[in-house]
Amino acid sequence: MDNDRKNAEYFLSLIKKSRKGKFKIYIGMSAGVGKTYRMLQEAHALLRTGIDVKIGYIETHHRAETHELSIGLPTIPRRKSFYKGKELEEMDVQAILNVRPEVVLVDELAHSNIEGSKNEKRWQDVIEILEAGISVISAVNIQHIESLNEEVRGITGIEVKERIPDRVITMADEVVNIDLTAEDLIIRLKEGKIYPQDKIKTALANFFQNNHILQLRQLALKEVASHVVRQVDHVVPRDGKNKHDRFLACIGSDAKKAKNVIRKTARLASYYGGDWFVLYVQTPREDVHKIPLDKQRMLINNFKLATELGGKVLQVKDRKVPNAIMEQVTKMNITTVCIGKPKLSLIRIIWATGVFNELLKKLSSANIDLVILS
Repeated sequence: MDNDRKNAEYFLSLIKKSRKGKFKIYIGMSAGVGKTYRMLQEAHALLRTGIDVKIGYIETHHRAETHELSIGLPTIPRRKSFYKGKELEEMDVQAILNVRPEVVLVDELAHSNIEGSKNEKRWQDVIEILEAGISVISAVNIQHIESLNEEVRGITGIEVKERIPDRVITMADEVVNIDLTAEDLIIRLKEGKIYPQDKIKTALANFFQNNHILQLRQLALKEVASHVVRQVDHVVPRDGKNKHDRFLACIGSDAKKAKNVIRKTARLASYYGGDWFVLYVQTPREDVHKIPLDKQRMLINNFKLATELGGKVLQVKDRKVPNAIMEQVTKMNITTVCIGKPKLSLIRIIWATGVFNELLKKLSSANIDLVILS
């Protein structure tokens, strides 16, 4: 009976998967590269071939070229809401589900919905639309990808608040990079094709610096390349071998270091198309009664971050960290262990080195890779 139920559930999952809409994402290094413009171009091409395509939500940012291209495309009216005394417009998800076009355009994937909306984030709206069997073409800038948050802040000095989990990108059937040279992008900015005249000077002095654009461009190119690698690995067999990478991020109660390890492990797992886990070993020194409340809250936030990025959190109690790690490595069939670079003080250096050497010895004997993240 159990086998019958499992077979039925598996068949149902195949049916649901086949009913899902296709998902295409245009990625850019920054605002103004032409993501929305390309979406609209594609919509016109689909419309000419008889595909029922509609605009669910497009943000033209008052750019004349983009607005002009949106003319002639059927649009599903936005939902109007009052928030803090102002009338605001949001994408009407229910209307899209009711109309059921074959393809819908949904801009600004990282957007946060108005308080009181069914879903907190627009990417959640998109998942709901896809699961209803409607295909979606969307767009997002590279700085809005969760696992790149720290890297982007290091490049630009700006904390990006609106972010999407990496798993949203991995869900896409197609990811396309809209690329421009730094010089071309800055020319577009100076010509007033991205922001109004009163914002150009500030943009040039901050986000739109040449070195910032180059680094963000590199991130965008790498993200799309890694998506192609995942597709190749999924479609093209590797000489009959089916090795499945599984990553284990080992974290402690040091919130900043833990967040970095989590994000970088998520990136690795995303690149290799593998599963990943976060392990927190609670030693007697890290008992809940001994860790300050603020550290406990940050630890919980890191668990939440890992879950949002698509990882599974493992919490165990053990006096010996290497033993706990090896137990989970064996249990979860881990292929790669990721740890943060130790901060060694003179007092702790001997103890820490001993722990590290013990872990290294155990991993080497089990033929498990170890990655030390800076």
